Amino acid sequence: MPTAIIAEDEKLMRERLRAALARVWPELEIVGIAENGNQALSLVARHRPQIAFLDIRMPGKTGLEVAAELGDSMHIVFVTAYDEFAVKAFENGAADYLLKPVEDARLYATVDRLKKRLSQNPTDITHLLESLLNRDAKSTSPKLKWIRASLGNQTRLINVDDIIFFQSDTKYTRIITHDAEALVRIPLKELIEGLDQEIFWQIHRGTIVNANAVDRAVREESEKLTLFLKNRNEKLAVSRQFFHLFKQA
Repeated sequence: MPTAIIAEDEKLMRERLRAALARVWPELEIVGIAENGNQALSLVARHRPQIAFLDIRMPGKTGLEVAAELGDSMHIVFVTAYDEFAVKAFENGAADYLLKPVEDARLYATVDRLKKRLSQNPTDITHLLESLLNRDAKSTSPKLKWIRASLGNQTRLINVDDIIFFQSDTKYTRIITHDAEALVRIPLKELIEGLDQEIFWQIHRGTIVNANAVDRAVREESEKLTLFLKNRNEKLAVSRQFFHLFKQA
């Protein structure tokens, strides 16, 4: 009987993943559930499972740090909220991943791959982890507080908290505040690295929105989700890959 642990700091997510695995892979025995990275390592030492489902963001040691300590001793599945950089890294096939909220279709595919891999030695994901850990180290740098931007023939210092959304515009990035629109030459992908991603959400390839400015998200068609902002007339389109940000718990 295959064995696994789940390491996830959100209680609801732990319960949902365990229930989904019981439904999709009833033969899998969950030998332990951890709330943080340190507990996960203790469970591994105690039970020696074949598989570890690791949330990337956990208190104490992160899922990436736990995986680095485990090396190639077991098969790893990372569980993550949408992160474009991480998803692209995982798509090289070295490690599997599940996006929150976990959907059965994706879980079935992951389980199918795991069943095939159990007869093989776990994949060495050292290089993948180095890339992701280096990126994580950079992301812990101080967040932007002010942005210097052009407003007509003036240069203005804009408090990041006052920004409603950012939007790519050819060579520039538009910055929309409550009372003005300004331009910066910084690409969107560089801006987001300096922003607090708990507050500023990327909702489209060319749009980042301040979550505090969002009034509601409306599903207008099966493939169309639109954001309405507080006290604003603009409507912002949400790409399908970011729909999960607005799913009800």
